[in-house]
Amino acid sequence: MMSFFPKYRPYTGNLDTTPVATNEYLPVTQTAMLGIQHVLAMFGATVLAPILMGFDANLAIMMSGVCTILFFLMTGGRVPSYLGSSFAFIGVVAAATAHATGSGANPNLGVALGGIIACGILYAVIGFLVMTTGTKWIEKLMPPVVTGAVVMIIGLNLAPVTVSSVAGKPFELWMTLVTVLCMGMIAVFARGFMQRLLLLLGLVLAYIIYAIVANGLGFGAPIDFSVIAQAAWFGMPSFSSPVFDMNAMLIIAPVAFILVAENLGHIKAVGAMTGENLTPHLGKAFVADGVATALSASVGGTGMTTYGENIGVMAVTRVYSTIIFVVAGVFAIFLGLSPKFGALIQTIPAPILTGASIVVFGLIAIAGAKIWIDNKVNFANNKNLMVAAITIILGTGDFGLMIGEFNLGGIGTATFAAILLNWFLSLKEATKTEQAH
Repeated sequence: MMSFFPKYRPYTGNLDTTPVATNEYLPVTQTAMLGIQHVLAMFGATVLAPILMGFDANLAIMMSGVCTILFFLMTGGRVPSYLGSSFAFIGVVAAATAHATGSGANPNLGVALGGIIACGILYAVIGFLVMTTGTKWIEKLMPPVVTGAVVMIIGLNLAPVTVSSVAGKPFELWMTLVTVLCMGMIAVFARGFMQRLLLLLGLVLAYIIYAIVANGLGFGAPIDFSVIAQAAWFGMPSFSSPVFDMNAMLIIAPVAFILVAENLGHIKAVGAMTGENLTPHLGKAFVADGVATALSASVGGTGMTTYGENIGVMAVTRVYSTIIFVVAGVFAIFLGLSPKFGALIQTIPAPILTGASIVVFGLIAIAGAKIWIDNKVNFANNKNLMVAAITIILGTGDFGLMIGEFNLGGIGTATFAAILLNWFLSLKEATKTEQAH
């Protein structure tokens, strides 16, 4: 009988050539460094999402750590994933609370929290359904041509937003390219463990270069280190209580279906990278994500989702040890409880975060292509060609379909379009099979 948690063993391979499996662990120092890298990879997005919705950013960071550890425990340490603030909630929270995106604290925060809790409960119910009925129906709905396209658009959908923050600013554009180059150099020229830390080391190297060029030589906006000095070492974030408003719950709860599609795509991507079949753990992963979302919102935090940025980190480091995510979770909790650490991370200039995002989102997009290659998806088949082509453009163009007050968003619209198109265009093949019999 399989134990709930895997039997962990020390990694004995060569870091240059052999991936680190989910049930293996590295020495303490290397594990800590990789955990910190995962926190930094999701930091930009997990801080940005609550700011746009008018939530407390330090609380969002702290709850991302708590929820990541909860996810690890509920999935038995078998699914390597980091949970962070989901962007899928931004549009519906704005609609439910009449709060302009990015305009300070949300006065109707409680109403949004009630809706997010309802979403988390619905998400968990879907997870229990998958655990009861199995995953075959989900795999039939989302074959490799669909999951590959969905994973790809998770990377591509955020590309325009990422690049727009530096568009038209010559110095920022050059520093973004310097950041990309720093990460590329470490990825290609470094060896062993150094190569696995390409995002963290690339970020630090680009930060130093930026400080020299901007603060030292005066070419760009200097880094303001005073915010670090002014921030306290320790402080509790702001907690809030939910308010259960039926209208808000009806607007926000359907986001559960987007999170299911997103999480499925993420787990398929990680499964393709690790070479392990993670599909049997899908139900537990959905339940864990749903419970984490409800728990986070019950204290004033954002809705949670498995993070594409961290899948990008795994794609390039090829370290899939689930122990690293526990370390990342603990580090995120300490960050959330320390305004000073939060201030330090917030001094990272926008072009450096943009450069890191370009690398990470690009790696996610390529992980989608890898699903197609590994599953030998045949693009000579017009059905596969149409499903992939339409999905990618809908997702990349952020084609957000409105259903009443509910905005599906680019990723949601593209995901459901991929599922429905694949089903509809497969009817011809199904008819042929029936005629053959």
